[in-house]
Amino acid sequence: MDEKRIYVGNIPYDYDDNKLKDLFAEYGEVTEVRVIIDKASGRSKGFGFVAMQDKEMADKAVKELNGKEIDGRAIVVNIARPMTPR
Repeated sequence: MDEKRIYVGNIPYDYDDNKLKDLFAEYGEVTEVRVIIDKASGRSKGFGFVAMQDKEMADKAVKELNGKEIDGRAIVVNIARPMTPR
């Protein structure tokens, strides 16, 4: 499991990769960002993933951002679990 990869849920629908990266950049170097987009509508699904440079940065970001209110939405932030086959 990659302990530097973070799941971010309940993000505002107008958030794109850049806005999400800016949110996490305060906690350390962001190496990858991906807001998940609905293929049919082209709009955000309201969640995404962020990868940080190291585990300590990821842990700090999770601790400080989980439950934080952004644009009236309390975001959910935790270490990402591996994808399971459907």
